[in-house]
Amino acid sequence: MTDGATAETRTEDVAADAARSDTRPTKIMYVAEATAHGGRDGYISSQDGQIDLKVAMPPELGGDGDGTNPEQLLAAGYSSCFHNALVLVGRREGLDLTGSTVAAKVGIGPNKQRGYGLAVALSVSLPVIDQDIAAKLVDAAHQVCPYSNATRDNIEVTILLG
Repeated sequence: MTDGATAETRTEDVAADAARSDTRPTKIMYVAEATAHGGRDGYISSQDGQIDLKVAMPPELGGDGDGTNPEQLLAAGYSSCFHNALVLVGRREGLDLTGSTVAAKVGIGPNKQRGYGLAVALSVSLPVIDQDIAAKLVDAAHQVCPYSNATRDNIEVTILLG
């Protein structure tokens, strides 16, 4: 090895990188529970009764669209979670993000493995924050948000700052 590093040093570096990128929770603080009946043409309910919704395929996928769908639910969950992470990061920096919003679009389509894949676009609005600071907050929120951590390197997530 010409750069002075040993195989042992490289192994330690890889282990340290893996530990830094491990986004699994160290403690479970809350568990949500929901049940689907009938798949994309049925209904969903949560164990606590807060969710009780009809589910239907959107017309673009051959359904009648007479109900919500998993992509809408993911968009709602991701936008809410990312916005909360953004507010948390802003608060840590002493910033008030009142008036900020996060909108999500979730797309679905066939993938190369004969299954289906998802893509997400998040649109973040921080109207009273300098663009450079806003970009840093969005990057930090993307590291904090559990949805971002769950989807990282698995689905395409585009974040637009406007």
